Amino acid sequence: QVSPRLRTPQLPIWLCSITGRHSVLFSTNSRLLSDWKMERVFHLYFYNGQQEQTTTACLTIDTHSHHWEEGRSEDPSSPGKRRPSVEMAIRTKWAGATVSWNGTDPFF
Repeated sequence: QVSPRLRTPQLPIWLCSITGRHSVLFSTNSRLLSDWKMERVFHLYFYNGQQEQTTTACLTIDTHSHHWEEGRSEDPSSPGKRRPSVEMAIRTKWAGATVSWNGTDPFF
């Protein structure tokens, strides 16, 4: 029998397989699970356990951003507009969200 704590986590956590690597996206804000208003701007932490990642990346997710706020200098299909796989995974839950890496180099 599965413990109730395993069925209903106290903090939001997503186990991901991104480009064949297992990783974890999580938040330390428990209200993100129960209050939809918390999904406006929030932080997610990303960790993949690979040697090239020495610290957990803190990502800021903005679900109410607008496409015109992004740089217009490049065509979205150009190689310069390539998005990290973790951002694409985040957008499967929050379509159109912008992801700020807060100074950390994005992982591709």
